[in-house]
Amino acid sequence: MSIKGAVLFAQSGGPTSVINASAYGVITAALGSELVTRVYAAANGIVGALAGRLFDVSAEDRAELALLPGTPSSAFGSCRYKLKPREEDDTDYKKLLGLFRKYDIRYFFYNGGNDSMDTCDKVSRYFESVGYECRVAGVPKTIDNDLVGTDHAPGFGSAAKYIATSVAETALDSRVYDTPAVTVVEAMGRHAGWLAGSASLASLTGAGADLVYLPEVGFDLERFKSDVNAVYSRGGKALIVISEGIRYADGGFVADAPVPSTDGFAHAQLGGAASKLADVLKDALKCKARAIELSLLQRCASHIASQTDVDEAVAVGRFAAEQAFAGKSGFMAAIDRVSDSPYKTALAAKPLSAAANAESKVPRDWINADGNGVTQRFIDYALPLIQGEFAQPKENGLPRFARLKKVLI
Repeated sequence: MSIKGAVLFAQSGGPTSVINASAYGVITAALGSELVTRVYAAANGIVGALAGRLFDVSAEDRAELALLPGTPSSAFGSCRYKLKPREEDDTDYKKLLGLFRKYDIRYFFYNGGNDSMDTCDKVSRYFESVGYECRVAGVPKTIDNDLVGTDHAPGFGSAAKYIATSVAETALDSRVYDTPAVTVVEAMGRHAGWLAGSASLASLTGAGADLVYLPEVGFDLERFKSDVNAVYSRGGKALIVISEGIRYADGGFVADAPVPSTDGFAHAQLGGAASKLADVLKDALKCKARAIELSLLQRCASHIASQTDVDEAVAVGRFAAEQAFAGKSGFMAAIDRVSDSPYKTALAAKPLSAAANAESKVPRDWINADGNGVTQRFIDYALPLIQGEFAQPKENGLPRFARLKKVLI
């Protein structure tokens, strides 16, 4: 059954280069619906909603909103905040209920990854338990591509394209001089190696990585040195790509510091594995060794966004809105793959509970037997997602991003 009322949209977790494309999909569908009385966006995700900090999106210039698909980062701000189980502490839930009643919010869209889907699921279940009629939907995003319930998450394709392109360019650059040298490139990915594996796409240019290590396979330092030496001994060069989350057989992260920092969800903040391994190779091979950490560039490089990724990000946002307006609640908009070649997908509504706090990892048979590269199956999976060039608007030779007023109500 349909219901009339306001829409609240919010973003959570790490941004992607296309997260605002999903915002655009939700917002434009909402602005065009007769069921929607007002469109709001929370400042900094659920944290802003709890604080009553809402932007009046209905007041934004439509021309600026149209620039959202080419604008990286989270346009309305993000957060990393985990709601406690309501049985343990229902304070946050009561605050949200008060806010929703105050502004007659009847549609809630939360744009994020695994933990965000958990938040969305908790909110949906709470509203249902107290009898507050509100359609709650999750809009997927994550460059890590570890979200369960969807073939892939918007944001991954563009990050994969950036990584593959950067690795190909680095491969050419690293072979300019006749000086013996090795280069270790570090990609994001705490537990899942989708991003590091994407570096293998660079081989299609004729200039790719020699070795790729994913966290799905236990890391063996001695085997690693042997692998690199085998490549290095053939020509005095080696380009290695690793995931930030590679770990030893005992479960310890290669990048672990004595006292690792954590994010708001108690996840270890990694980084630095490439530097550590570059030092190891420098001593072992007695040659120049360079470490490159791609870091935030992987998730904000909208200048190289995949058109496929942008289109799908807009589509899942619009689909989530349309399904909610049709009366559906407690779901995540998901992408189901129909075929690789030709690439074909279908959108579906999946239960939020299926995606909450779960992780999708690279299948072991998509990684080679030696654990230092991926198979053709991985290439076939990832290649369609990096296709197409997004025509990002330019101004003064630079990207023209959306300039929102973000007026607090």
